Amino acid sequence: MNTPEQSQLGKASAYVDQYDASLLFPIPRAGKRAEIGVTGAAPFFGADMWTAFELSWLNTRGKPQVALVHFTIPCETPNIVESKSFKLYLNSYNNTRFADAADVLARLRTDISEAVWRGGVVQSSIGVKLIDATLFDREPLHELDGLSLDRLDVECTHYQPAPELLTTVPDEGVVNEVLVSNLLKSNCLVTGQPDWGSVQIRYSGLPIQQEGLLQYLVSFRNHNEFHEQCVERIFMDIWTRCKPTKLTVYARYTRRGGLDINPFRTSHPQALPGNTRTARQ
Repeated sequence: MNTPEQSQLGKASAYVDQYDASLLFPIPRAGKRAEIGVTGAAPFFGADMWTAFELSWLNTRGKPQVALVHFTIPCETPNIVESKSFKLYLNSYNNTRFADAADVLARLRTDISEAVWRGGVVQSSIGVKLIDATLFDREPLHELDGLSLDRLDVECTHYQPAPELLTTVPDEGVVNEVLVSNLLKSNCLVTGQPDWGSVQIRYSGLPIQQEGLLQYLVSFRNHNEFHEQCVERIFMDIWTRCKPTKLTVYARYTRRGGLDINPFRTSHPQALPGNTRTARQ
């Protein structure tokens, strides 16, 4: 079983510029899920939506090609892919000749599907969308919709996850609410480097006390965990502490190494949001 410490994170890495699928480094989701009380079927659905901004390869005449890529990895896969290995893998396309963009697309889908489903039963292929350079200006930009928690003037004293800050307002009726914050920050599990994100929380249930929710989100500031794991921790803490009837947690993290990761978790089946970047991304 791969562990984060065995990956290339925080280590000097050789630059491989010829196609090499073996560079992908899958890490099981199960260990971190067990820490938050998920040992069987998870109480959420969703996916991890990635955007690669630095993909290039050579055509059959040796001329460089560039594209953006959107990846959609179901959260039911047994593994995530460690992001540095993902970047090294994409770099390995740089001096490799491919017949056409369709060939590149097929290899991306095959390789990453194999990595994230490794050790489990394949339920579906991952989603891969290649964006040609002629379409770059059609890529949308939009901030997360919702009422901003950042408007609140609160004192923050916790910088490790503090789920005890999450409470509801019991004397009020059930609400349907969408809350957002740009103050989510955590650190890479291995290197400790900062990860900056925005988060949207959509729920139905007793009103969540907003000051406490903002303080809770800020409490991730010095916490070391991968993006996907932070979002699942947020989901489970709200789910168990506030007991909403419906809950969706969606985070968009700024890019590192030409990649952004945007985990989406929901208690009930629904369409994924469009992979639309925010201004910071």
